[in-house]
Amino acid sequence: MFSIANVAKALSAVVSGSLHKATIMNTATNDRIEVQFNPEEYTLNRENNFAQAAVPGLSGPLLQFVHGNLKTLEMELFLDTYEAKTDVRDLTLKLTGLMDIQPDLHAPPVLLFIWGSLSFACVLTKVSQRFIMFLPSGIPARARLQVVFSEYINSNVEPKETKRETADYSKVYVVGQNETLSNVATRMYDNPALWRPIAIVNQIDDPRELAAGRQLSIPPLPFRNPETGEMMA
Repeated sequence: MFSIANVAKALSAVVSGSLHKATIMNTATNDRIEVQFNPEEYTLNRENNFAQAAVPGLSGPLLQFVHGNLKTLEMELFLDTYEAKTDVRDLTLKLTGLMDIQPDLHAPPVLLFIWGSLSFACVLTKVSQRFIMFLPSGIPARARLQVVFSEYINSNVEPKETKRETADYSKVYVVGQNETLSNVATRMYDNPALWRPIAIVNQIDDPRELAAGRQLSIPPLPFRNPETGEMMA
């Protein structure tokens, strides 16, 4: 489980100077993978989603903010076992294994990528492997890995850090662990009884079973049931 305590331990190691190379830490197990060679560069991406609303008489559509997308961190990692005459895939498996589903988490682990002043809480979402040198036996000994890490947002922390004034400005909600629609309605509408508009918009049959991490569309109030015409507020 991702925790502030694990992040603090990792960052203290950086400050003490014990981490000279980029390190990937599995926050569920505290296991660390130290890269052989620091990447030559990395790319941080961030973007927002806006909806276009066409208005008659205007030269262009109006834009309305919908939600922000996850930040991504991209880089190339170089792995080399040629001098050791061993299979470089033993190293690549350590990285690709970070995409495996953990039995206790029912999901891949949350990671912390640390390099100098960069600390990025994330999950590994993409790995592309290219093997570029081989031993006489045909065993690959060098590899270049294009990796993409996607930002991990703690659903229990992020809503508290972002001030949301009314339901009209809260278009998307990320479900936390063990949350029900009543919990979501309490957060978004200050009324647990108003879970039905959320259930209708998101086509949810059982309001008690929600998958953690699911994104819910939150309709503004008052809300009209499109099938019955009932008003809810």
